[in-house]
Amino acid sequence: MSVTVAAWCPVPASQGIERRLTKPNHPRANAQIERMNRTLKETTVTRYHYNTHRQLEDHLAAFLNAYNFARRLKILPGLTPYEAFCNVWAHEPDRFKPEPIRLPSGLNT
Repeated sequence: MSVTVAAWCPVPASQGIERRLTKPNHPRANAQIERMNRTLKETTVTRYHYNTHRQLEDHLAAFLNAYNFARRLKILPGLTPYEAFCNVWAHEPDRFKPEPIRLPSGLNT
């Protein structure tokens, strides 16, 4: 994660999450992140004008909910990201501290 993101999204050490820094805007090392960033940009700021930051936040939340809970991805054999996540949790619950079903959806929640 870039230094900017690391400052914006602190990760508590108590959760046992290891922070790894990568080169920003380096598609070879960051292909999936760069592709998701491009998708977010194409579906929001390049198509719509927002009068307030809140409008952008609301549109991002709606997009992420649709992406995570409704969009079926080829890379996940026809599952949504949420379905794939829950399948991993069902087979390997020790990989998760809180149960993913109990977590609310949305931006950084």
